[in-house]
Amino acid sequence: MSDMAIASPQPGASQLDWASDGARATAFPTQLISFAIGDDQYGVDIMAVREIKGWTDITPLPGQAEYVRGVLNLRGIIVPIVDLRCRFDQGLTKATPLHIVIIVQIANKPIGLLADRVLDIVALDDTQIKPVPRAAQTQRANFLSGLVTTETGMIALIDLPNLLSPKFDGIEGQTTATAA
Repeated sequence: MSDMAIASPQPGASQLDWASDGARATAFPTQLISFAIGDDQYGVDIMAVREIKGWTDITPLPGQAEYVRGVLNLRGIIVPIVDLRCRFDQGLTKATPLHIVIIVQIANKPIGLLADRVLDIVALDDTQIKPVPRAAQTQRANFLSGLVTTETGMIALIDLPNLLSPKFDGIEGQTTATAA
């Protein structure tokens, strides 16, 4: 699979955020990259995406959370790789050359997200983004910032800062320290 570069975001671009009462925040993605993990569709703000590349061998690191598969040397930058299937408590991904890694920027650090395949670039407006229902506030839902219904199904928007947050799994800074 060939690599696909994505334009870098504007400085200060923010991720989609929801207030605790479900009110909408002032910043919304206008486009997102949708991708699949199994039969589920997820998306991230295109402004956070730096690059999409095919799966390559990575270097495992001891003492990391199970969902941190290891690191990748990307043109001299060490990038931790997060297995989204594992992070969402669905077991480890049996990565093959058909899998992809989406390199995103979280708190000025590059992080690779291991997923099954890229689906599409989706343009949207703020009226399409709905809050995650309170009934669905499971650990997996804590990583979600909203839901978007499209012609092909529902896309769950990943809240990138919360994806690595230690408050969800008790790990203090292990994943973000590897990206420094």
